[in-house]
Amino acid sequence: MARKHSKHGRYDDLDREEETPAEVVHCWLCSRPTGKTIVWHHPVPKSRGGRDVVPMHPICQQTLITNFTNSELERHAMDVEALLANPNMRKFVDWVVKKDPDFNATTAKKQR
Repeated sequence: MARKHSKHGRYDDLDREEETPAEVVHCWLCSRPTGKTIVWHHPVPKSRGGRDVVPMHPICQQTLITNFTNSELERHAMDVEALLANPNMRKFVDWVVKKDPDFNATTAKKQR
C-alpha cells in the first residue's frame, strides 16, 4: 500500500535555498520581456545559411515574416534598426510595445 503522507516532515523543504528567478528574456525585435511562449527565430533564414537564433514573441515573428522576404531578411541580417526603418514594422512595434508579453493577435497575410 502507498503511504498517504511522506515519511519526512511537511516542512522539510523550507530550509532549502530559494530558487533564483529565471533570467528575463527580451524580444529581439520589440525589446519587451517575453511571456510563456518564446519563438527562436533565425534573423538570416536557414535557407540562406543562417545559423544564429534570437528570442521573439510569436506575434513579432509573424509580422516580420509577413513584411519581409527571405532575401530582404538576409540583407538586413542582425540589424534591428534597419528592419524598424520599414514604416509597417515601426508602426507595429510602436503599437505592440504597450501590450502584455503574452498578447497575441492575427496578423495580415503576406503582400507579394
